[in-house]
Amino acid sequence: MPTETDHGPEKVRFARVTKRFGDHTVLDGLDLAVAPGERVTLIGPSGSGKTTILRLLMTLERVTDGVVHVDGEPYSHMPSGRAGDKLVPADERYLAPRRRRVGMVFQQFNLFPHMSVLANVMEAPRHVLGLDGDEAAARARDLLGLVGLAEKEDEHPTRLSGGQQQRVAIARALAMRPELLLLDEVTSALDPELVAEVLDVLRDVAAGTDITMLCVTHEMGFARDISHRILMFDEGRVLESDAPERLLDDPEHERTRAFLRSIG
Repeated sequence: MPTETDHGPEKVRFARVTKRFGDHTVLDGLDLAVAPGERVTLIGPSGSGKTTILRLLMTLERVTDGVVHVDGEPYSHMPSGRAGDKLVPADERYLAPRRRRVGMVFQQFNLFPHMSVLANVMEAPRHVLGLDGDEAAARARDLLGLVGLAEKEDEHPTRLSGGQQQRVAIARALAMRPELLLLDEVTSALDPELVAEVLDVLRDVAAGTDITMLCVTHEMGFARDISHRILMFDEGRVLESDAPERLLDDPEHERTRAFLRSIG
């Protein structure tokens, strides 16, 4: 199995991955490799398979065919048989420790409304990673400082703007210290005037960490700023893949040009 991408060793590999929902094929034999620390943005029309990729990495969906690998080992599947030379769909015991490497920020904020901002960010490190209260609180406060919300730690999410809530969600994802951060249209639920504050935080995260990032967005300026590579998806396949300045300024395919015109 290949162990190198154009950017170095592999962090993620989709090996001939197909995902179907009934008779509908969302991903069609996808081959995709992402290097450690690489930031890859997925663009394309709705229904082209972009978010499904993130959901497979979060194990919110299971592959129909093919195998997802993370850090060179099977992720969607696990070894079986006496020699461990067969792969079967991964069970929860196999997935649980591996899933901790992956963090995701969703379109909706999914914060606990009855908890303070600080408690929301502390929750997973305490109950999943087993950090004690002081260590979890220190980590949470550092991250709230990173996203510009240090003064809001005692507030409840309902008292925050949508942009502030999404920044808390970003801090919560980072609190698990993921090796892979997934961003799914993180500004789509925000009023236009709040988009910039969230994208600025994510630019800072991209610039200040070596986290591998997979991002689905329609914000092309953001994609240009943070991405090492942009992939254009159409009908469950990668239509083209290139550096931001090439794909956004001089795309190879008319389908890509038409999509970029359509989003302005």
